[in-house]
Amino acid sequence: MEGGIPTADASAFRDCFSLAWKNPYVLRLAFSAGIGGLLFGYDTGVISGALLYIRDDFKEVDRKTFLQETIVSMAVAGAIVGAAIGGWFNDRYGRKLALLLADFLFFTGAVIMASANGPPLLIVGRVFVGFGVGMASMTAPLYISEASPAKIRGALVSTNGFLITGGQFLSYLINLAFTQAPGTWRWMLGVAGLPALLQFALMIFLPESPRWLYRKGREEEAKAILEKIYPAHQLEAEMQALHESVEAEIKETGSAGKITYSELWKTKTVRRGLIAGVGLQMFQQFVGINTVMYYSPTIVQLAGIASNQTALLLSLVTSGLNALGSVASIYFIDRTGRRKLCVISLVGVVISLALLSGIFYQTTTHSPKVTPTITSHLKNYTCPDYSSAANANRWDCMKCLKASSPECGFCASATNKLLPGECVISNDTVKDVCHGENRLWYTRGCPSKTGWLALVGLALYIIFFSPGMGTVPWIVNSEIYPLRYRGICGGIAATVNWTSNLIVAQSFLSLTKAIGTPWTFLMFGVIAVIGLLFVLICVPETKGLPIEEIEKMLEDRAFHFKFWQKSSDNVEKKNQFP
Repeated sequence: MEGGIPTADASAFRDCFSLAWKNPYVLRLAFSAGIGGLLFGYDTGVISGALLYIRDDFKEVDRKTFLQETIVSMAVAGAIVGAAIGGWFNDRYGRKLALLLADFLFFTGAVIMASANGPPLLIVGRVFVGFGVGMASMTAPLYISEASPAKIRGALVSTNGFLITGGQFLSYLINLAFTQAPGTWRWMLGVAGLPALLQFALMIFLPESPRWLYRKGREEEAKAILEKIYPAHQLEAEMQALHESVEAEIKETGSAGKITYSELWKTKTVRRGLIAGVGLQMFQQFVGINTVMYYSPTIVQLAGIASNQTALLLSLVTSGLNALGSVASIYFIDRTGRRKLCVISLVGVVISLALLSGIFYQTTTHSPKVTPTITSHLKNYTCPDYSSAANANRWDCMKCLKASSPECGFCASATNKLLPGECVISNDTVKDVCHGENRLWYTRGCPSKTGWLALVGLALYIIFFSPGMGTVPWIVNSEIYPLRYRGICGGIAATVNWTSNLIVAQSFLSLTKAIGTPWTFLMFGVIAVIGLLFVLICVPETKGLPIEEIEKMLEDRAFHFKFWQKSSDNVEKKNQFP
């Protein structure tokens, strides 16, 4: 039965590397498919830096917050479609072909973005990239899960999460590398096609998922692949488990054919799995992770960092922590368990978001005052809204940046950026004059003596989020559904993830303008508290269970409303697997 249940003191992390040494074929499957995660991560990270320079090249993008959000979120909109189609495509044509199609779509989108002559074509390229990312995001963990022994399944699926965060870290390095190159953002976005080409080349020579093959009646092909994954003494038990799983599906549904959505909801194990899996994907996004990844340099600027390059460099720290968190997840996921890791993760996320909310409240309510324009070079560029304001003596930097007819910027004091500065019209001429006097120019956030604490808050957020909520939702969704429904249910969960992602990405900048940055982060914190309660009540522990046994556990398990009492799941596991 997929390696059985590991003993209490076993470390899946050590087992993973031990198996890789003895049987590198399994690790080759995992990392080749996991490049789909690298595509996911690279696209998430690269747009955050590219957007800074797209705004510089296309002034209409700089002026319109909605257009910035659209450029970011159209990839997410494409991913919703890609994930939705991906579930059906996986079940019909297999995991391997789905990954190959995802690579083709991603490469096409990267080429279109790199050659875009304006925002419309850039948006089209983002949609194509989204199609590929959405399909890869639900297929990669599914393929890895179905080709992994139960004992190290969580660790191997976590490699997909590591490659997602590794892709994000790589994208920030690429962003920094091209900050001085001609066509800055074109290189940033165009390089994204290389991982897609690499995975396409690798996947051509890899086999289809053995479980998908078995379910399609291709038992001999499935057995040939499983022989490379399992030792001889476990192979027959694994084949028997697959046979029993398919027979049980046929007995329950009358055939192993077409699946209807009503059937999903009427089948108790699937319904309970969907509630847990879809809920985890939804809360993963609504606690705000992709506001940090998509808009990390922008958030740093909101905290009072003026330079694009400095904002990118500081964002590299959070991205690096994200990648390290994924490595920690590989170690802890089969040692601590999925559910406990989620709980610890969400508690830390709540604390971090509360800290960020407080820091941004301090930053926005204690910004430098505006002084009447006294610099001869800037006296003709005073912000019209400031000049006509009856209460101009009460204006501060934040009030200046909210001026809209025309938009205005804040030129900080030359002696100390925290002293009163000048509120002037925002354009390249004024920006150059301000810089020419060795003064800092602000259009996103204001100078602050506590702004650096926002970096601490972001770092804590990533440290807590990445090992738990960053990887667990994908792992749980790759293993919690019965074989017959795994493709379509994984597609549903991934679609919910991307839909939630779209809502957050499309609304974040607008929310910071409408209700302010402090209240936006506080709202994410409240959602994280609700997510914590959801995990405690609705998410079962699947650590160490063979995939075919998880559905038996879901059949017997009701919602754990008295979550403060010790769950009987572990007792049940001991009874089932002596």
